[in-house]
Amino acid sequence: MSRNSLFAVIAVLAVAVIAFAIYTYQQEQARPGVEVRVDETGISIDGNG
Repeated sequence: MSRNSLFAVIAVLAVAVIAFAIYTYQQEQARPGVEVRVDETGISIDGNG
């Protein structure tokens, strides 16, 4: 394996790790919430999770 191929493999792995970290961070930020509505039909409570 040539030196350039080795650098390319390392770069691809680094990009994959960074992409996975960003995805995981976004999933942690999207925590389930609760929505409370009060309208003419009464009170509604909806959970997102």
